[in-house]
Amino acid sequence: MIVRISGKIAEKKPQSIILENNGFSYEVFMPVITLSRIDENTSVDGQVKLITYHYHQVEPSRSIPVLIGFLNEIEKEFFEEFITVSGIGPKAALRALNMPISEIARAIDEADIDFLRSLPGIGPQRAREIIAKLQGKIGRFGLIRDAQAKAPKAGQIGLIDEATLVLTQLQYKKHEAKDMINEALKKAPDIKDVEELLNTVYKQRAKR
Repeated sequence: MIVRISGKIAEKKPQSIILENNGFSYEVFMPVITLSRIDENTSVDGQVKLITYHYHQVEPSRSIPVLIGFLNEIEKEFFEEFITVSGIGPKAALRALNMPISEIARAIDEADIDFLRSLPGIGPQRAREIIAKLQGKIGRFGLIRDAQAKAPKAGQIGLIDEATLVLTQLQYKKHEAKDMINEALKKAPDIKDVEELLNTVYKQRAKR
């Protein structure tokens, strides 16, 4: 399975790029919102590094390997959460994610059906299914500063320390992260995992 790919951009298409790497050319599909930021993440010599989601699109007479590219692990994690919704496969998610992930996460958390319906291929029923499946589970993605989001480092280093690490990787200053975490723990002292803590942080900020 291909989990990362790097190379020189040889061609740009409406929803994919062609990467050249050691004599091979790879087509990498990308959500529109990610593709719109590819230039700012490309080196002066045209090189780019991508995190990839690799799957096989099965058709009656063939199985086609497909690469979907992301600029960081956070984008990929959100994509993987999004495709857990019944009826939304990788191809549908690729098309739907044409708005900043933080805005989509906010819409899910606030049950904003009108916003979700504005995403390509998402109708009223699918919007309700997205909310039912993901509401309360993806708050941390609402904290992304989309233009600068970076992947958080893995590792269990304690609840507060791990949450602080995630927030600093999301471009919040360390003292901001500590203040948000402390406020969340004061209101919900029984929080036991990082995801719950980050969701609580997000909900606090959303109320401001």
